[in-house]
Amino acid sequence: MRFHKYHALGNDYIVLDPADYPEWRAPTAAQVRVVCHRNYGVGSDGILWGPLPTAKADFGLRIFNPDGSEAEKSGNGIRIFSRYLWDQKRQKNDAFTIETPGGVVRSEVTDSGRMVTVAMGSVSFDSRMIPVTGHARDVLCESLEVQGRAFTFSAATIGNPHCVIPVDDLSPELARRYGPSVEVHPLFPNRTNVQFLKVVDSSTIQIEIWERGAGYTLASGSSSSAAAAVAHRLGLVGRSVTVQMPGGNIGIEIGDGFSVVMTGTVNKVAVGEMHPELFEVTV
Repeated sequence: MRFHKYHALGNDYIVLDPADYPEWRAPTAAQVRVVCHRNYGVGSDGILWGPLPTAKADFGLRIFNPDGSEAEKSGNGIRIFSRYLWDQKRQKNDAFTIETPGGVVRSEVTDSGRMVTVAMGSVSFDSRMIPVTGHARDVLCESLEVQGRAFTFSAATIGNPHCVIPVDDLSPELARRYGPSVEVHPLFPNRTNVQFLKVVDSSTIQIEIWERGAGYTLASGSSSSAAAAVAHRLGLVGRSVTVQMPGGNIGIEIGDGFSVVMTGTVNKVAVGEMHPELFEVTV
């Protein structure tokens, strides 16, 4: 029951290779929860299940949140999975494609595996694609209220849903307090990832993240992509954006049609084996 653990700017994932788990079709929600648990399991912000067969890309990938739910896409998860493929010499070239439930992306591994660039696809602000309830529209500068506080937000998808909230009083405490309520707000029928955003200058933003199904998170690639795209759509930053997060920085390049290319580091943490006793606990 081998596992491989990596982190991308403090956002840690465990790679479970189906080849090592011939009796598993995929991890169950209960198995995901205990593996990701910080006390009863190995501990992580999610599980990457792959590589899987696919006709649309070089490799297939499924992404599980620590609460057992499945994510459509994860920028940091994709970077970590790309590093895993590179470490295992599964890819034929430094650049290759990966299919996730949120779409196909293109990865390129450089710097002896330490740096990964991902063409994440295009950001959409269309309420029908995100989704956000109400009439069809681009969701920009709208209002919502949680716990008695009113916020202005914009919503976006890059294969998974995001709610970007500009604030002046950015802090981890702000994300921890209001993020859970925004995640499950009735506006978002599939729940949402939440980014609290502060613009530093025309090429730099800071975000604090509450991740759907995971909670407070030190860094997120898809959150960086969505937040940078929203800031650019609102005219607050240019096309090249450095996204500062508690775990570190990600570089975002915004192209035509709000296509996003993300670049960030990946670090290998551990390779080990899980004991069957781990699954005797229910969390």
